[in-house]
Amino acid sequence: MRLGVNIDHVATLRQARKTFEPDPVFAALIVQQAGADQITLHLREDRRHIQDKDLELIKELVVIPVNLEMAPTEEMRQIALRIKPNRVTLVPEKRQEITTEGGLDVLGMKEFLKSYIIPLKAEGIEVSFFIEPQVEHVRASKDVGADAVELHTGKYANLWKEGKASQVKEEIEKIRRASIEAKNLGLRVYAGHGLTYHNVSAFVRELKDLVEELNVGHSIISNSVIFGLERAVKEFLSLIKE
Repeated sequence: MRLGVNIDHVATLRQARKTFEPDPVFAALIVQQAGADQITLHLREDRRHIQDKDLELIKELVVIPVNLEMAPTEEMRQIALRIKPNRVTLVPEKRQEITTEGGLDVLGMKEFLKSYIIPLKAEGIEVSFFIEPQVEHVRASKDVGADAVELHTGKYANLWKEGKASQVKEEIEKIRRASIEAKNLGLRVYAGHGLTYHNVSAFVRELKDLVEELNVGHSIISNSVIFGLERAVKEFLSLIKE
């Protein structure tokens, strides 16, 4: 199972003082050196953490794939077409939210998304939708023309934290069904949101044959404050790779 490391919160710390450190570009290079398979970053409309220049430099300097999370707006599409990340993951975005709160409403945006992604795919950029683990959203993603889906694991993470074992099992089965449907339709399957050093092993054990990649940010960056970024990445990798 591959690991994409989201470096947004390195930039969050920098932007707290509007200064030049810590540098998310340097962090991306350390993440790459530590063995991660991908750099993930979310360029938000309000630029609360990652800035345009971060994206430009990271795409120029790293050799592993770059996954740009972004809202499906014209501004973001033009940036993606200029920078050409390896992948674009379309996510819902609200100005007031602390972090992404749920999946993209593909069902309600089918016609818009179908035309929106055409120029991205024409440039060879992989298109993924961040969605709830629901079969109907998986099917809608295929209909629209996505290459992949990233299944939202936030509910799994919250249930695990609350110790609700039976509901955790139900959520795993929900993610499994969505993953199987995606695979059957020819979509690549990724997952992320709220995954930590504590809850990821059980997730991987149940879904490693279906989910190809995890995207993890907050837990790794939080632990890097204590242990250092390289060690934090390597320890997470040890939990998901056999």
